[in-house]
Amino acid sequence: MGHWEIFLLFLIIAFVYSSVGFGGGSSYLAVLAMYSLPYQEIRLTALICNVIVVVGGVYIYIKNRQIDWKKVIPITLVSVPMAYLGAVLKISQETFFLILGITLVIAAVLLWIKTETKNIEKLPKESKSAVFGNSLLGGGIGFLSGLVGIGGGIFLSPLLNLMKWDTPRKIAATSSVFILVNSVSGIFGQLSKLSVDMDYFRIVSLCLAVFIGGQAGSRMSLKWNPLIIKRMTAILVLVAGVNILMKYW
Repeated sequence: MGHWEIFLLFLIIAFVYSSVGFGGGSSYLAVLAMYSLPYQEIRLTALICNVIVVVGGVYIYIKNRQIDWKKVIPITLVSVPMAYLGAVLKISQETFFLILGITLVIAAVLLWIKTETKNIEKLPKESKSAVFGNSLLGGGIGFLSGLVGIGGGIFLSPLLNLMKWDTPRKIAATSSVFILVNSVSGIFGQLSKLSVDMDYFRIVSLCLAVFIGGQAGSRMSLKWNPLIIKRMTAILVLVAGVNILMKYW
């Protein structure tokens, strides 16, 4: 496998982020984007790593009954087929990197925004229009998720916080479910058109790095400031996005 340093970077990212309850999926995508790897491999690797990162968190959220399925289902029901559609859509490598660059720049801005973390005591009842709006939001982000190879939580979480959609904990739970189902849907879309140019040993190795780092980090009680980590991610994602746009614009 070429670029052995990516393995180390993935392990460190997974360790640091999981130790404070984050996944770091956008960081994996940003790192991969800095290398001249086949774009289909970048998408598939990022999606599989997303699943590895969030599956444990989703299990814990379900176990602790933090997921409001009545609000989660409208967002994910449309997003899943849209993520699959985005994954199977045929686009050129140049188009992919242009979309990816723009996506990373927008994601960096959203990551930098400091959203309110206090619990919301009273939540408005959901109307039919709100459910429809949630479905549209989920579908749009889901399509982008499959197209680029992200889970979508990097967009969904800050937007829901800005909308005061629910409490921060339930928004985090919703985002984890969203990332999981859309990543799985995107993976199935990618598997329908596997490329012989992919380095499957590298993909498995990077997934193993994420698993090891994530398991180790989740068992640590490191007192790192989550906001600082989010903003460090924003800088990394912004640099990667600008670098891609300068190369492919």
